Amino acid sequence: MKQRKLLSQRHPILYFLAVWARRLKRIAEWHLDGKKYAKTRTVDKLSNRIKKHQSVLLKKLGDNNAQLQLNKVTNLKIAVKKLDGILIKPNETFSFCKLVGLPTKKKGYLDGMELSFGEARAGTGGGICQISNLIHWLVMHSPLTVTERYHHSFDPFPDDGRVLPFGSGATVFYNYRDYQFTNNTAHTFQINLWFTEKCLEGELRINEELDYAYHVIEKDHQFLKIAHQFYRKNEIWREKFLKFEGGKVVETELLTKNFARVTYQPDRWVEG
Repeated sequence: MKQRKLLSQRHPILYFLAVWARRLKRIAEWHLDGKKYAKTRTVDKLSNRIKKHQSVLLKKLGDNNAQLQLNKVTNLKIAVKKLDGILIKPNETFSFCKLVGLPTKKKGYLDGMELSFGEARAGTGGGICQISNLIHWLVMHSPLTVTERYHHSFDPFPDDGRVLPFGSGATVFYNYRDYQFTNNTAHTFQINLWFTEKCLEGELRINEELDYAYHVIEKDHQFLKIAHQFYRKNEIWREKFLKFEGGKVVETELLTKNFARVTYQPDRWVEG
């Protein structure tokens, strides 16, 4: 059965007004919520690396999106300039949207792929979620506290060389779907981002080495078929271990449970 369009899809002006109402609400919150937002950037790197990760720039995501993929790289390079070297000092909050700002054509952003209304489509600045995904993976390996995170409600493409667990990313949409985390420790952290020929690379650094670290793992991954519709589910767990006592695990934590609609037919599934 064909899915019925939302009212905002049938009347785009309503969608536009709703988006800007939420954006204005967020801007007011940035000024009134009492948070101290991270804003200091430096080219000098902090002394200790907590975690490093890289993300392939060009991936096969469905058909006929080669130009959107190339445009995405342009978008990433613009956004990275606003984030590279950012310091997150004690009691400061990192806000992706506040730092990057609204992606516009005037700033040089191009049409890239974004996921909206249950489908992949072109949008100005599309693809910069690749940065928030990478940052979230780094943050999960640290004592930083995630205070706002969203993920897509559907899975549009089969895995193409995926190395991270499904559902471990953080989607953003300026500015009411933000990615935020707070530094509730006594340490200062730093995010560094750069590009190689094929990858976006990033690292999380700290001003003083910790005596513990984290390992993030996936559990209970399955594709399900329920009433002619495919779904995907898993759990993401984190183990905290001591570096200098033989890797002794001192804490195990469930970070998130994922359950999302799949818009393609997986190779294997379980009847639900």
